[in-house]
Amino acid sequence: MDRLSLFPTQDGSLTFWSETYQQSFHSDAGARIEAEAKFVIPAQIAAKSQTQEHLNILDVCYGLGYNSAAAIAAASQPHSNAHLQIIGLENNLEVPQKAVADRLIDIWSPEIVDILTKVAEYQCFTSSDRQIQLLVGDARQTIQQVPPRWADAIFLDPFSPPHCPQLWTVEFLQLLADRLKPDGYLLTYSAAAAVRTALLSAGLQIGAIAAIGRKSPSTIAAFAPMPLPPISQIEADFLKTRAAIPYRDRHLNATATEILRDRQLEQSQSNLPSGSSLRKTLHSLCRNPSSCPSTLKIKPACHPINI
Repeated sequence: MDRLSLFPTQDGSLTFWSETYQQSFHSDAGARIEAEAKFVIPAQIAAKSQTQEHLNILDVCYGLGYNSAAAIAAASQPHSNAHLQIIGLENNLEVPQKAVADRLIDIWSPEIVDILTKVAEYQCFTSSDRQIQLLVGDARQTIQQVPPRWADAIFLDPFSPPHCPQLWTVEFLQLLADRLKPDGYLLTYSAAAAVRTALLSAGLQIGAIAAIGRKSPSTIAAFAPMPLPPISQIEADFLKTRAAIPYRDRHLNATATEILRDRQLEQSQSNLPSGSSLRKTLHSLCRNPSSCPSTLKIKPACHPINI
């Protein structure tokens, strides 16, 4: 079992630190802020809840339930009439249950606290205008229970690719794309070139969301011709390096070690330039302000990219 310890964030909300993954579930900028700014707001949950009769959200790596909670709050604003349905995928039921037991969810309204509590205890909640279901197990298998073209929004929030590559592979992201409606959005905090390459291979276009709590921007993806905020030229350049070689899991049952090993082997055999060589070039240019590309002139120096 994972050992979970409390991890305070700057907006006053608490999250967990995972001993297994050696990462916190949210950045120290703020757990609630991340849920709202990286997932709910760019997915236009509030606006869609006012114009649609049904609003479906797939929350991949439900965790503490914050992303779903933020979506419920946004869909509960005045003039929101949509019936909200959320399917959460979670491998470790202890996480939402401990979030309830330790009262981390008390940052939300009493109504939302009641919903999250019932989901953690019974893995479901149903009312006249809300339906939340939590599917517990390996997301590579439980996603098969989600209908095709079902989701208006997909929140992709696993631990980082080097720590949890199983949920960032070409094959798994294709399964996600298959569940997304033609006018839906897929949101993730990751800007890794390997992740963005996998999203592109799944038939999605990609855009960038301003960095919040991390050095790199987040990613929004959708089917064309949905308008998206463009990625920078620097980010596009990283898609032409070995850093963009994606994670693969052809039979959707490989271990993290196997996925990482196979990607490293593919990278070692590639003729593409390395991501580190591109970073060195960019840093060298930035030492000379006259030659530094205009897109790099962002305080304090070069635009950082998480690969």
